[in-house]
Amino acid sequence: MFKDLFQKKRKYATIPSERALSGDQADMPDRPKREIPEGLMTKCGKCGSIQYSKELEKNLKVCPVCGYHMRLNAMERIRMVLDEDTFTEYDADMISVDPLDFPGYASKLEQQTLKSGLREAVVTGDGLIHGLPVVVAVMSFDFFTGSMGSVVGEKITRAIEQAIDKRLPLIIFSTSGGARMQESILSLMQMAKTSAALARLDEQGLLYISVITDPTTGGVSASFATLGDINIAEPGAVFGFAGRIVIEQTIRQKLPDDFQTSEFNLQHGQLDMVVHRKELRDTLGQLLDLHSVKGVE
Repeated sequence: MFKDLFQKKRKYATIPSERALSGDQADMPDRPKREIPEGLMTKCGKCGSIQYSKELEKNLKVCPVCGYHMRLNAMERIRMVLDEDTFTEYDADMISVDPLDFPGYASKLEQQTLKSGLREAVVTGDGLIHGLPVVVAVMSFDFFTGSMGSVVGEKITRAIEQAIDKRLPLIIFSTSGGARMQESILSLMQMAKTSAALARLDEQGLLYISVITDPTTGGVSASFATLGDINIAEPGAVFGFAGRIVIEQTIRQKLPDDFQTSEFNLQHGQLDMVVHRKELRDTLGQLLDLHSVKGVE
């Protein structure tokens, strides 16, 4: 009666593939796996697709699958935006010290230099965009998460003063995790210094374009990133003062999924435009042309 309820478990045979049966596989059963050279492929941080690094660089590090704008370091940004061989760097030898003898800070600065190839979290200088002269300050997240210490504030302030002296427009590309806690009050003082320098630039009637990239938070967003005559951001860039978790805990409300993104900030009046990376250079060139003396005439 119960015989029909319990049938024998079927047996399955595994048929090896043709490749497994081929002579080369049979002769070399312990054949080592091929290793992919480091840096050959890059995985998108948003959609997870894997791209050839060289092809991704040709696409300005924008994922061709989902359009995610990956982070650029300062020198990559300069090569992307400025005319070739026109960049002259300011204050290249200015580096951070350890004014407060903060434990481990000096060694971390050395590690960050070796890791990023930069001497600080910002590179400043002047160059041309479509033949138009401009002073630029370009922050780099891969050096100490783009945090602003006394040297970052000083270099940006000097770049602003150069723009005033040379009567040139200024563009600052921001990306930062905030003020550098290892320098305490000296770091916080840079907010007042940079914003005061920008006020002097404004009094001279000179143009300041702020380009916000992902992410830009804390003291940098409060000091100069959102003070532009024209504020631009790349698609999907997250920027704001306090972080999402801190705000949710403070107001005890769930925030929208796109909160603090460039698209959200544009919708709520915090931006003038969101510009795709492929169009950024031409957009900046057009804005500079419109605000140049030649354009005004």
